[in-house]
Amino acid sequence: MKKTFRYNVILRPEPEGGFTVVVPSLPGCVTYGRNLKEAKKMAVDAIKGYIVSLKKHKELIPTDEESFFTSVDIKKVPVYV
Repeated sequence: MKKTFRYNVILRPEPEGGFTVVVPSLPGCVTYGRNLKEAKKMAVDAIKGYIVSLKKHKELIPTDEESFFTSVDIKKVPVYV
């Protein structure tokens, strides 16, 4: 059995400060930290709690072992009001 799981997280800076953290592989797994260090710590805590819930409900535990991120460019579309 694996001793560690790998998850990609998205860190979004907030206008009022701090960072919102989203874990795409775990729907609804979102947290916040006042700085990057705290945001990462909170992400680990949120992921652990999510995994505990999955185990409790005997659900599969998804990971990002085979996942990767990329970006796509979208042309701006004029907005008519």
